[in-house]
Amino acid sequence: MVEFGCGYGTFTLPAARAVTGRVFALDIEPEMVAATGRKARAAGLKNVTGVVRDFLADGSGLPDGSAGYVMLFNILHVEDPIGLLREAGRVLTPGGAAGVIHWRTDVETPRGPPTPIRPTAAQCRAWGEAAGLRFERYESLCCCSWHWGLVMRRPGQGIS
Repeated sequence: MVEFGCGYGTFTLPAARAVTGRVFALDIEPEMVAATGRKARAAGLKNVTGVVRDFLADGSGLPDGSAGYVMLFNILHVEDPIGLLREAGRVLTPGGAAGVIHWRTDVETPRGPPTPIRPTAAQCRAWGEAAGLRFERYESLCCCSWHWGLVMRRPGQGIS
């Protein structure tokens, strides 16, 4: 599993609790990777590997087809979302899934990027398809009314 933009580990830690495999937590900010690592150690999670990396400029550094799932949560407002989705697709195994979550644009939210730069679910779907991913479904996020979600897959055999 790979999280692009781990931040403080908000999603990394629950993901690491849910899987037995390695979770790569990537972020450009050393402070974010360090905070995520501290939280993982404090929680007794040994399957989190924090990596300081500018994955937008340099890619993830992970091998092709090495992850069954990637998390792109609250990050597709970046300058080159198609490039990031292409990199996510590259590291996915055939049939592997990309989860996308982002801030809604139609309601006031307590934080998040400025509304004008927030992408819509339809934009993210189109970007993912342009990057070679296959749209699977929009995901209802009953846990949070400020976000929307969708799932895309790398074409090919594998997880269905």
